[in-house]
Amino acid sequence: MFRRSILATAPALLAAPALAQSWNPDRPITMIVAFAPGGGTDVAARTVARFMERDLGQSILVLNRAGAGGEVGWSELARARPDGHTIGFINTPNLVTIPIERQARYRLEDFAPVANVVDDPGGFWVLPDSPWRNLADLAAAARAASGTISYGTTGVGSDDHLATLAFERLTGVKLLHVPFNGASQVRNAILGRTIQLAAMNMGEGVGDFRNGLLRPLGQMAEARWANTSDVPTFREQGFDVVDGSLRGLAAPAGTPPAVLERLANAVRKAMDDPDFKQAATQQQLPLRFLDPDQHRTVLMAMRESYTRMWQQHPWRD
Repeated sequence: MFRRSILATAPALLAAPALAQSWNPDRPITMIVAFAPGGGTDVAARTVARFMERDLGQSILVLNRAGAGGEVGWSELARARPDGHTIGFINTPNLVTIPIERQARYRLEDFAPVANVVDDPGGFWVLPDSPWRNLADLAAAARAASGTISYGTTGVGSDDHLATLAFERLTGVKLLHVPFNGASQVRNAILGRTIQLAAMNMGEGVGDFRNGLLRPLGQMAEARWANTSDVPTFREQGFDVVDGSLRGLAAPAGTPPAVLERLANAVRKAMDDPDFKQAATQQQLPLRFLDPDQHRTVLMAMRESYTRMWQQHPWRD
């Protein structure tokens, strides 16, 4: 899987050239979220929007446009006027993988990255009474009942889905995929016992873990995330799967550089705000700031990596 260590994980400092300060929004901003309300992306977007408003001096209206693994919302973002008044949250790998696996209504070149906010490792989650205590237990059960153990993800080609396919290849097992339109729906399905396994990011499940509602079998980080230091990684359990989701902001392609810099600075200031940091901690958001150029570099590298993966192991039947 793509290693997100292509860039240093320490937050980058974004310079604030005078040109960037020449633009300010003159009316409310629309922020498109391509997933359902209540999931990790939606929570992060609404939190960032609230703090960006303080710097930009305009309200930010969050619109959820869920569907097709994110394609519905991102297609709307790609068609928006590139004037800084419509922005959106973008997620990897979905943003990158959708145009690789099918004829999509957008291209990666249709977006101008603004800033990355979250870098959330993946994880496998079960109910507390599940007989599986670790990944080896899951693999053994899947071998004994091939194709019958159901798992939920946020869609075909999502980080959750691709990571589970990698786990299947490593173990030689077959699970039953049940895609949803957002992590909140995956959560509801596992809590309602509609599915047996939830493939969700660690930030999306850790709250239920601490409240005794879910139990993680492992996390897909290269090293244990500080907030889940008691959860072993997949690698520690003998399964070489490292994956997760970057979540950040983008604007339509053609948005002027001065506008992008102004928006990026608003994101940076929001993430530097002590109140935001406290909110992020409460919401279990693993933060990682990337400026427009850094964000673009990561996305392009991901596209190259996932294109090679598609050629070797297509993830859509």
